[in-house]
Amino acid sequence: MIEVQNLTKSFGKNKVLTDLNISVGKASVYGLLGPNGAGKTTLIKHLTGLYRQDHGTVTIDNKPVYENPEVKAQMIYIPDDLYFFSQYSIDETAKFYSQIYPEWDWHRYEQLKQVFPIDSKRRVVKLSKGMQKQVAFWLGICAMPRVMVLDEPVDGLDPVMRKKVWNLVLQDVAERQLSVLVSSHNLRELEDVCDHVGILYNGRIVVERELDDLKSDIHKFQLAFSNEIPEGFLEDEQVLHKTRMGSILLLIARGDRDELLQKVKLVNPVILDVLPLTLEEIFIYELGGMGYDIQNILI
Repeated sequence: MIEVQNLTKSFGKNKVLTDLNISVGKASVYGLLGPNGAGKTTLIKHLTGLYRQDHGTVTIDNKPVYENPEVKAQMIYIPDDLYFFSQYSIDETAKFYSQIYPEWDWHRYEQLKQVFPIDSKRRVVKLSKGMQKQVAFWLGICAMPRVMVLDEPVDGLDPVMRKKVWNLVLQDVAERQLSVLVSSHNLRELEDVCDHVGILYNGRIVVERELDDLKSDIHKFQLAFSNEIPEGFLEDEQVLHKTRMGSILLLIARGDRDELLQKVKLVNPVILDVLPLTLEEIFIYELGGMGYDIQNILI
């Protein structure tokens, strides 16, 4: 569905994206992760046709996105910083959307008034940020898009409304094969909705995998020893993180779980726990190996 191949973009002498490749399939939710300044916003503006790439291709269904009204008519982009016409009510904005999006569904618009309890005659710009976000999803879902690009999409929504919004989006993913790319710093929330994850760092995708596969490849062990921790323990393995507190050792390691367990058991720890990893921990330890780790700060 969404294909980005060898995308390169520079602003003057500053190269922001370098030979970047991502792929988002139909009926999929792709989580785009990365630290501030990694190039996420620049990538999103290429996906939505706002920027023209210096090199490479950005396509949806094998059609270029840039300056292509046909492709954009099947795409909804909901940024963190929303824009609405200053004089338009929700109903007037909906009428404007219906003239742009050929699949606009008025019946769905009326139905969703039960989900988004906002007077549709109110001017959108007079609403709070959270209510404007609700309007953006209300209109975006009624446009019946084939692709949704979301940038910090539920920031400002209360927990109940966040759940409602994601339920509506995921319903379209399942029933209409909607493709969603979402960028957010709320990794706990992404963990619940994404099936694929890409980690962007310094303008390159450094990890791109199914979320379940990503979790199956990195493991967290908590060990306790009756004496000193054995010298050279697991030094030949790919250890992403190691924290030592007396005789207790916390390890994050990459590799086959059973093989790592066998090597851990050889040193006879008094306690051996295999703990679940969150997406946030995977993000931290993946980037930690590239110099973006957490350092002790002394003041």
